[in-house]
Amino acid sequence: MTVRVLLADDHALARTGLRMVLDAEPDIEVVGEAATGRQAVHSAGRLAPDVVLMDVRMPEMDGIAATRSIVAGEDAPRVLILTTFDLDEYVYDALAAGASGFLLKDAGPEQLIHAIRVVAAGDALLAPSVTRRLIDELVVPGRRRVGTVRELDELTPREREVLGLVAQGLSNAEIAELLVVEETTVKTHVSRLLAKLGLRDRVQAVVLAYELGVAP
Repeated sequence: MTVRVLLADDHALARTGLRMVLDAEPDIEVVGEAATGRQAVHSAGRLAPDVVLMDVRMPEMDGIAATRSIVAGEDAPRVLILTTFDLDEYVYDALAAGASGFLLKDAGPEQLIHAIRVVAAGDALLAPSVTRRLIDELVVPGRRRVGTVRELDELTPREREVLGLVAQGLSNAEIAELLVVEETTVKTHVSRLLAKLGLRDRVQAVVLAYELGVAP
């Protein structure tokens, strides 16, 4: 299956570099480019990409507002935020709004390609060394944006346990090994807790866990 990618960055040179890397992959196709947030929203609706690589700081409409607009649609593409990490809590806002992860702008080609494939597959990019550092700095316990304590009451004890492990950045395979269960069982728990909490993916699950203080 070919992954269709839309590049959204206001720097032409950055888009050119990204395109060169992605065009070399047989299973990835760059279907369009956008130099502003508004263009990104328009192109996402018109071109129906699988993944949007979204810069945070964009003219006309910033990457966060553009992300909210893009993921609000039905059958919306996944949004992968491009960041230098030291921006500010706008990155957190993008994750809470529905972005499926983020990638550092100084990431190498292999990391970029891996990130796109992970997000396109319907998962979220949760590299513990980066995601936990970001969440630790930006999430203030009690500042709830993506869920409520009442919703947590709907989870079974096992689902709450899995949520806490997801918040640590563990993969399904790592959680399965830790809990001594099959990986398919973990996938089921994750799918159910996401559905019960009304969350889009694992990134929002991490945000919620930290917000509500259930993360280890």
